[in-house]
Amino acid sequence: PGLSNAWVMPIKTRIDMLATGIKTPVGVKIAGPDLQQIQAIGQQLEGIIKTVPGTVSAYAERVAGGRYLTLDIRREQAARYGLSVAQLQQIITTTIGGKNIIETVEGLERYGVNLRYPQAYRDSPEALKQLFFVAPNGQLVTLGDVVDIRSEAGPAAIKSENARINGWLFVDIDGVDVGHYVDFAQSRVQQALDSGELTLPAGYSLRWSGQYEYMQRAKEKLQYVVPLTIAIIALLLYLSFSRLTEVAMILLTLPLALVGSLWLMWALGFNFSVAVGVGFIALAGVAVEIGVIMLVYLNQSYQAALALAQEQQRRVTESELRQAVINGAGLRLRPVAMTVATIAVGLLPVMLGEGTGSEIMSRIAAPMVGGTASALLLTLVVIPVLYFLWRKRETA
Repeated sequence: PGLSNAWVMPIKTRIDMLATGIKTPVGVKIAGPDLQQIQAIGQQLEGIIKTVPGTVSAYAERVAGGRYLTLDIRREQAARYGLSVAQLQQIITTTIGGKNIIETVEGLERYGVNLRYPQAYRDSPEALKQLFFVAPNGQLVTLGDVVDIRSEAGPAAIKSENARINGWLFVDIDGVDVGHYVDFAQSRVQQALDSGELTLPAGYSLRWSGQYEYMQRAKEKLQYVVPLTIAIIALLLYLSFSRLTEVAMILLTLPLALVGSLWLMWALGFNFSVAVGVGFIALAGVAVEIGVIMLVYLNQSYQAALALAQEQQRRVTESELRQAVINGAGLRLRPVAMTVATIAVGLLPVMLGEGTGSEIMSRIAAPMVGGTASALLLTLVVIPVLYFLWRKRETA
């Protein structure tokens, strides 16, 4: 009672468990030398995390909450009945745990037949003490005569990472993205530490894990992948145009193309993720390609006007430059519009589709669809104007 199940896909759960051990979206790993203290910290942290908005459930493992039945052999008493330790251990194993005495074969199936005492004879320490058997000297002996039986507390499970004992807190969330949730939860935990609501003795540490760990690794990679992508694009553009002004003009399409991506993501309710980051990287190539198409034809139209002016041994006038820009942009109107339409129409089924994998593919497609739409307006309106202003300074 009071706990919510974290329903997740089997294969995804297996991957998460192998990678981080945490099968919920967010987890906290408590490390330290003593299991009892780890459990106490986990229970305090559980109550704090439950107050964080967006938390569906929070459960800290009861790492020290296992109950064990300990059987200590009284060696002197056993020797009086002619019983060795090995014999007694065999008796305990057979009567309580059971022993396979034969195997039945039913077609291709094989089943072991296990023999042990009925459950009513072994369902409590008191009942175990009354279990009787025949000693080697022929006497009837009860288990309580030769064994001390008691119940003890011990670890339910012992997990370790980096040579330190661990206890895990599992957190399921809903209606909030992992990044913002963990940021808010970390600030809430820090407040609890400052106020004394949570005690973290020396030698104990907290580490946030689960899908948040994936996000941190992806964020670190994107921090150098995105600048590297833009640097490669800029280098290729410079090798093609050999002018920094033209390179800067085309690279201007990138931030303005992001406007359409962000608007569409906001409309669809998408949060930033690794898939969205991949979509932005793909959008960078598409937006630059559209800008290159426009700039190449603007250059061709300008060069034609320049050649005509040089034949007449004069400079290109402002009206001729304006007409050249209009002609070049007009020639590229249909190809640019068709390029954008092809990309958008091709990706719309991916963005709007449902089914297995759609939650990832739609977040890759959305930035490209929204970005190409705003890149279209930029290419047809802004780049020709910038090109005109740049060339006008040269002809002045």
